[in-house]
Amino acid sequence: MKEESPKAIFYALAANFGIAVCKFGAAAFTGSGAMFAEAIHSTADCGNQLLLLLGLKRARAPANALHPLGSGREIYFYALIVALLLFFVGGAFSVYEGAHRLMHHEPLSNPIVALVILGISVVLEAFSLAGAIREIRKGAPNKTLWRWFRETRESELLVVAGEDVAALLGLAIAFAAVLMTMLTGNTAYDAAGSIGVGVLLMIIAFLVAREVKSMIVGESASPEVRKAIDAHLRARPEITRIISLITLQWGKHVVVAVQAEMIDYASGRAMIDAINIIEDDLQRVFPQVRWVFFEPDIARDRGEPAL
Repeated sequence: MKEESPKAIFYALAANFGIAVCKFGAAAFTGSGAMFAEAIHSTADCGNQLLLLLGLKRARAPANALHPLGSGREIYFYALIVALLLFFVGGAFSVYEGAHRLMHHEPLSNPIVALVILGISVVLEAFSLAGAIREIRKGAPNKTLWRWFRETRESELLVVAGEDVAALLGLAIAFAAVLMTMLTGNTAYDAAGSIGVGVLLMIIAFLVAREVKSMIVGESASPEVRKAIDAHLRARPEITRIISLITLQWGKHVVVAVQAEMIDYASGRAMIDAINIIEDDLQRVFPQVRWVFFEPDIARDRGEPAL
């Protein structure tokens, strides 16, 4: 797992700032509800990226007596806040704005301007999404995006990718809404577009929040990392059997707890030296493993293992 993924956040922040300025100008010029909803969405995204950067900074705080394993999981808290903001500030507000305009029809002026701005926004959002995908592919070159979404432990990159996908789909909805309003003269399409953008944002926010909640509760290392750690330990000549293996993702680091049968040693000191060698080698092969708790034991015939 990479140390962190701030590049994707900076890509998204730059793109969303430019997009928000353009959208607010276009919304004021055209009176489009769908465009205004998109402008609010992009502004919320800017705030979200700043929160993620703050979360990454705070997650690097060193361990102390109160937080003996460090603050690595603090980024999960900020990612959850971002998901909630995306749901309420972006999604719920867009639905409200669309419902309001559906009841109070307001004609569009210069819809061509709105379409041009939406087209520019698509290019900028595509730039942001491309940056996020490049970061994703560095760590998961062969996974589908959906499988990566379900298995990743990088909450900040998960949020950025979710926002970018929501933004591109939202732009498509807004473009279609403005275009239909321009062609038919029926402002209900514009209002419906705002509602559609809001519903989309709430769905994406729910999916992101679900994944982040699982990280906060406590997830193992990603399946491929856990499998690799298990295989590495089983291949060690000092170990005859793995009784129990627990991995826990802690921000960008991993906690490993191992219960294993060892070969016979002449003394307790010799076994301790062997365990130290195993732990050092594990951390050399897997740099993300910050803590290793190793317990030599004998497998029980009945009952659950002690670990």
